[in-house]
Amino acid sequence: MATAPDWNAAQYLRFEDERTRPSIDLLARVPLSDPARCIDLGCGPGNSTELVAARFPQAQVEGLDSSPDMLEKARKRLPQLSFTLGDVGSWVVEGGYDLIFANAVLQWLPDHASLFPKLVRSLKPGGCLAVQMPDNLDRPSHVAMREVAMEQPWADQLAPSLAARTKIGSFGDYRRWLTAAGCRVDLWQTTYVHELQGLGAIADWFRSTGLKPFLDRLHADEQEAYLARYLARIAPSYPVESDGKVLLPFPRLFIVATKS
Repeated sequence: MATAPDWNAAQYLRFEDERTRPSIDLLARVPLSDPARCIDLGCGPGNSTELVAARFPQAQVEGLDSSPDMLEKARKRLPQLSFTLGDVGSWVVEGGYDLIFANAVLQWLPDHASLFPKLVRSLKPGGCLAVQMPDNLDRPSHVAMREVAMEQPWADQLAPSLAARTKIGSFGDYRRWLTAAGCRVDLWQTTYVHELQGLGAIADWFRSTGLKPFLDRLHADEQEAYLARYLARIAPSYPVESDGKVLLPFPRLFIVATKS
């Protein structure tokens, strides 16, 4: 089995505009006027952290990520801010923050019934937990990842990757967990429709996210064979338009919880 590589910031940033738009929409619903201390959990290459810092220029803004490659890009992008290598799942600072911003990261972590209340404990009274998570595990793009992974010749290799992503909860789950933790909760879902250049661009999009746990366990020649079978599997669901584009619907769940 190939050694799992670090997250690839350059691959992730190939679609920076599209990946940043949910952060913009999430931040627009944060009801804070003058927070003193903010953190971007799973900050990646800093594109979302930059938005938080621009919205709240007087705040102390920090970033946390488990990827050295992502943090290297973030520090080059925002040298005036503080970025720390760490695990979002084990992170906790009791009552320390006015804003905890978590864009497209918590879906990788298990046990949201415990995780979300724990994050709330790191907020000051009146602080906000702002979360965005992809909600696409049941979409053709992700069903095909799992179906192809269960086929030969790589089924045994890829079996551990089938549980890499957490199936996120329902609207009611998050409202219940966060209300019990003492929060006022704002929930919504948006489906973005991304216009991509050809079917292969869907694989390029997910190489640094959904496909990564599968590709990490394969050698280069195996990766290409897996991707070829994956593209053949998703082709009927993503027809190529007359101008060569394909449309990728991408649903995302948004949560803004304000601590009492």
